Amino acid sequence: RLDTTGPPADPHGWVRRAVRSEARRSRRRARVEQPYATEPADDSGSGPEQRTMTALRRRELHAAVRRLPGRCPRLMAALLSPEDLTYQEIAGELGISQGSLGPERSRCLGCLRRLLTPEVAAR
Repeated sequence: RLDTTGPPADPHGWVRRAVRSEARRSRRRARVEQPYATEPADDSGSGPEQRTMTALRRRELHAAVRRLPGRCPRLMAALLSPEDLTYQEIAGELGISQGSLGPERSRCLGCLRRLLTPEVAAR
């Protein structure tokens, strides 16, 4: 908040949002980052080939998500978002009830699975 002047309009809400954001970021990094001491001595697991294959899979996944029907592309994009949105935030963004998010997500994942099955089998 260095670019603004004065305190936030809702300091309690601002602190709550900041703490939630930092906690989410910490959880995401804990899943991804490994301490240096436990990394393998050789670089074979994280070499350019592995990074290229990971990027290719990620592009294929996002391309398949864009081909989904109805609200599925927006829902899946929100679920895959690096912002780590909560169900309440996703429901508000999509304009649907939070209770219907789970069944909608299951339906979309089923569609995505059917889309990706031929591509996975071709490898």
